[in-house]
Amino acid sequence: MIPSVHNGKARLDSVVEHEVRLTIPAGVLHGTLAVPDHPVGVVLFAHGSGSSRFSARNRAVATSLHEAGFATLLLDLLTDAEEQRDRVTRAHRFDIPLLTERLVVAIDWLRAHAETASLPIGLFGASTGAAGALAAAALRPDPVKAVVSRGGRPDLAGDALAEVRAPTLLIVGGADEPVIPLNRWAAEHLRVTHRLAIVPRATHLFEEPGALERVAELAREWFLTFVHDGEDGRD
Repeated sequence: MIPSVHNGKARLDSVVEHEVRLTIPAGVLHGTLAVPDHPVGVVLFAHGSGSSRFSARNRAVATSLHEAGFATLLLDLLTDAEEQRDRVTRAHRFDIPLLTERLVVAIDWLRAHAETASLPIGLFGASTGAAGALAAAALRPDPVKAVVSRGGRPDLAGDALAEVRAPTLLIVGGADEPVIPLNRWAAEHLRVTHRLAIVPRATHLFEEPGALERVAELAREWFLTFVHDGEDGRD
């Protein structure tokens, strides 16, 4: 099933933003699709625990990607009702199969949507969204050309790690000590081109001066190499 979409357009310089609504059996997923002139690819963002498409950090990274010619889709992976329940119970934010299913729906929508159908796809995951992104990449190996994780929990992708065929960049803060070994473990289970990039002195949210800018730079370079230029990173 290809979800329906409702567009409300607003032009931001050379980037056109569309507020989109992906209709699924459980309700509606809200997102923001931003398309620059002559896009070279599209990056789908998978937000982490308790976050949303309005995340200032992910929007900063998205802006950097726009400057490099990428379209972006920042998508809420939970419906409004699910989000309300999750605030109380935290039942959904660690439900990796659910997050994966929603990302697969979004990937299929991007492949059918007129503005993005011809574009190669990258996935950018934060926190638990990184696990969903990797699992979705394993399920959609042809359209997904690269994955980037920011402060993620790729270990939660489990057995799907061995099935990922998209070159994967894992970005972790140097001061985010609990997450570093989890990313090292995940890297050991990937069978494709991958890199673990540690940003010195950065904590989990990359709030330190220059830290988020470094994340954006690393992500941009990775997507330019494997999504735009189309290098094959498969072993």
